[in-house]
Amino acid sequence: MTVTVAKWTIDEYHRMIAAGILTDRRVELLKGEIVEMPPEGESHAYFSTEAAEYLIRLLGDRAMVRASKPITLPNDSEPEPDLAIVQRLGREYLEHHPYPENIFWLIEYSDSSLEKDLETKSKVYAEANILEYWVVNLKKRQLIVFRDPQDGEYGSKSTLTGGTVYPLAFPNVAVSVNSIVST
Repeated sequence: MTVTVAKWTIDEYHRMIAAGILTDRRVELLKGEIVEMPPEGESHAYFSTEAAEYLIRLLGDRAMVRASKPITLPNDSEPEPDLAIVQRLGREYLEHHPYPENIFWLIEYSDSSLEKDLETKSKVYAEANILEYWVVNLKKRQLIVFRDPQDGEYGSKSTLTGGTVYPLAFPNVAVSVNSIVST
């Protein structure tokens, strides 16, 4: 027997949300599939909140830091990254979530979702041409930096445990790795 998975478009996903079908469900749309998101543990909530506050102070008016809000990608995906550093478009976000061209970089905090974030989401983001994607491995207190999307994968992957990293969108901004992974 062959199992066929029903795929959903972003419009269909939005209609389900509007109809209340997904109320009280922590889900996101990845490549047309509605995927359950694991509950946030204490360390996940703490570190992502601290990092968001740090980045807001560091970036000032250069960018907006959106925490756990949807982004809309052309590959029938509408994930909710822990942090999305995006263009400040003001009221335009009343009409749409950030698109790839509005996104400077994304950050996911991972404990139980590490495999999904390193494998599935990295491919979804690379396919959508998100120039930079960071994964924080909460168990090892590591920052994994993905860059150079090409052919649905990232060409560059670095693992950092300290020092500074300079986001591609803001090469003059030094981001403390410790402020992202172990505040």
